Amino acid sequence: MKKIITFFTLLFILPVTNKLNAYEYAYFGFEPDIVTNYVAIKKKMGYVRLTVELMIDNASNYDVVEHHSPLLRDAIINIIGQQPESKIKSINGRYEIQHLCEEKVKSLLKKETGQPLIKKLLFTQWLDN
Repeated sequence: MKKIITFFTLLFILPVTNKLNAYEYAYFGFEPDIVTNYVAIKKKMGYVRLTVELMIDNASNYDVVEHHSPLLRDAIINIIGQQPESKIKSINGRYEIQHLCEEKVKSLLKKETGQPLIKKLLFTQWLDN
């Protein structure tokens, strides 16, 4: 009898506990895609076109992130424009750039709103020349 009561108690408690820990993520995409230049080895200009998505911790913060999107876009463009061609063209370099952009976006949002608001910054498309 005791096992049955424990079973039904857990059956009703676990779904409530899971709902308390669940997050409502939202994704914000910069429109239009980000296009910026970088300095290539042969003193010519190269360009990068990328699609950036921000994974927002709580869907209710979507409007706040959207409000700050021009500031965030500018920071991403500045970081990419300062990178050497070797980083732009390599997979590991792109990962490092993505990490730099994510940290910068989080710090800007924390400075502006008091919270980082995003969980992850994702490059969903990358085209370089």
